Amino acid sequence: MYRKLLIAIDPEDDGEAKCALETAMTLLAEDGELHLASVYSPGGGGFFPYVTEEAPEQKEAEVRQTLDLLGRKYLPMNRNASLHVVAGSAGEKLVGLAGQLCADLMVLVSRGSSGRWSLRRATVEYISVNAPCPVLVLPSLEKPSAQEADEEGGSAGGIH
Repeated sequence: MYRKLLIAIDPEDDGEAKCALETAMTLLAEDGELHLASVYSPGGGGFFPYVTEEAPEQKEAEVRQTLDLLGRKYLPMNRNASLHVVAGSAGEKLVGLAGQLCADLMVLVSRGSSGRWSLRRATVEYISVNAPCPVLVLPSLEKPSAQEADEEGGSAGGIH
């Protein structure tokens, strides 16, 4: 069991948050600390989450409120989480936060086949290589459609 978990969450993806928090609860020691983090880019599109053009203070407040709601929605009543919302490069900020918190484990959810996959993959790889703690990368909940699978050389069903 881990004593200090850092969970990187895209607050605009409820399913991702549910998956990450449910997994975290199975890994966290009874008296362990849970930290929820989201990193945004104050100047435009970001990774955790995708950000539109808004004032950084406004976006930070919105993200913090959403993280709080997700925590209350998916964490057991007897569990609390510390919230961390920071602006900047997602990979660098999450690695830095893990070091600052002395996290035992960082949990991320990979986007897999989404439109932002290349950015997500690069960020997940950066974190995996540079984090001061082990990193657990959970698979995306999104499955490619039958058409996307066919375009990638896969099949929509059956055994081949």
